[in-house]
Amino acid sequence: MSDFRIGDEHFELDGRPFRILSGALHYFRVHPDQWRDRIRKAKQMGLNTIETYVAWNAHAPQEGVFDLSGQLDLARFLDEVHDEGMYAIVRPGPYICAEWDGGGLPAWLFRSGTVGVRRNEPQFMAAVETYLRALGEVFVPRQIDRGGPIILVQIENEYGAYGSDASYLRALVDITRDSGITVPLTTVDQPTPEMLEAGSIPGLHKTASFGSRSRERLATLREHQPTGPLMCSEFWDGWFDSWGGHHHTTTPEESAQDLADLLEAGASVNLYMFHGGTSFGFTNGANDKGVYSPLVTSYDYDAPLDETGAPTAKYAAFREVLARFTDVADALPAPRPAAPTPAATITETVALADVVDELGQWHTSEHPPSMDDLGAFTGFAVYRTRVRTEGREVLHIDEIRDRALVSVDGAPVGVLARDHHDTALALPADAAGVLELLVEDQGRVNYGVRIGEPKGLIGRARVGDRPLTDWQVLPLDLASIGLVRRALDATTGGALAGPAFGRARFSLDEPADLFLDTRSWGKGVAWMNGFNLGRYWTRGPQHTLFVPASSTRAGDNELIVFELHGGSSDVVFSPHPDLGHLEY
Repeated sequence: MSDFRIGDEHFELDGRPFRILSGALHYFRVHPDQWRDRIRKAKQMGLNTIETYVAWNAHAPQEGVFDLSGQLDLARFLDEVHDEGMYAIVRPGPYICAEWDGGGLPAWLFRSGTVGVRRNEPQFMAAVETYLRALGEVFVPRQIDRGGPIILVQIENEYGAYGSDASYLRALVDITRDSGITVPLTTVDQPTPEMLEAGSIPGLHKTASFGSRSRERLATLREHQPTGPLMCSEFWDGWFDSWGGHHHTTTPEESAQDLADLLEAGASVNLYMFHGGTSFGFTNGANDKGVYSPLVTSYDYDAPLDETGAPTAKYAAFREVLARFTDVADALPAPRPAAPTPAATITETVALADVVDELGQWHTSEHPPSMDDLGAFTGFAVYRTRVRTEGREVLHIDEIRDRALVSVDGAPVGVLARDHHDTALALPADAAGVLELLVEDQGRVNYGVRIGEPKGLIGRARVGDRPLTDWQVLPLDLASIGLVRRALDATTGGALAGPAFGRARFSLDEPADLFLDTRSWGKGVAWMNGFNLGRYWTRGPQHTLFVPASSTRAGDNELIVFELHGGSSDVVFSPHPDLGHLEY
């Protein structure tokens, strides 16, 4: 057991000055079987600490549920950090941003319509207390003064960019301390006077988040944190990507110089990210600053360790800088070898229409409910009603969240897309039959005032001036792909004409990281042996999905895709990732 404190000038470990050299690694974005590899590579680069957010909504997808198994086994992750001789910083939020679905806040929190968001409101605080106390059972015995790795716990996350409710921060501190946390508590904010003051309270040590102009920003931090160690607890060494944009990178030389400036000033650091990983499944977030912008599946972040766990030029540049301030290991991680490229073909397909009744329960409603109204907080939902038009008429929906494929009696009509601000679509002349909208939640907003908004069809629907009523709605249950697999077992052949599921089989000599090339398909989701790899879209910039070795196996492997539009039956694997074009 050791003692870790915030001293007048330094962090102090057992009474001696200690500089935190940390790297961010989100356990929920990395397959558990690859945690140890990533942690070890952080140590090889010269880091002494691993930092992670905790994604509340991942652990609690439904109210009353708290999952700490598999990829969410936070105790195992922290134990592996400790076993590698590293310290840990945990950031439980409750809000984390992280380009993660909803910023980590569970969507079920907001169903009442009256709950407060990131403020001292009774409904919100009751849920937060349940969450933090559940985490306390993991954190408390793993604090450094109990022989574990945890040296710091962060309160909230960049709160000064959102609010200024000091009573909320005090309530979080009280719950955290009452749950048994004894290590020092910190806050983080962007280094502007307004944010640093609004985002913290007396008794919490202020840290900053930035990725350039280190000396200038540390000086601003020092004005608002006059005593104790300086720390950049989010040193942005890269950035995230959005669908339809470009792949963001920063030069290793410039990032390394900013890191050197920071360390020469005597500050501690947490690299955000050391290893970004992947937003598997339906976990990517989104931004909406006037235009809705969902984030891609890859969270490579142009980090020192890339999405696949391989060292980059930035890894070498940072290691060289760190070697001036600490001892670094002699051994370097091996570069990534070319991945296998097995041949495969989609040999079985089944239309969504033929299997939809098996994928959930139909709900009836006079007017279209949101997905959240039905307790469905991610993925897809099918909306149906009957329509009859006279000549050419227009379908109007108040708001689409976030994208809908529209058809009449199974014949495609068009797409309504939130990012295009679509609310109306012309129907075929004299249309009569079943109007269907396959609605996709493309990721909940993770930053700003639109946190907590519901998904699906929002508001009223009409044709011309006539309201559309008598709706049937079925949220698709894709948590397990087993139901789809059974439907595919009963079919053969058929084009991948969406919306449809398709399956391919292929063989590997041994488990291996793969890169699934998605350029011959339109838009959809892919599963490898039942593991949800995430979303793909020809819009780019990302053109390959990372397939972690732990999701593959020696011998037969199964790939299932849910294709919304249509694509080739050929399955292509690439020897290397392709995250898209750069800005220049």
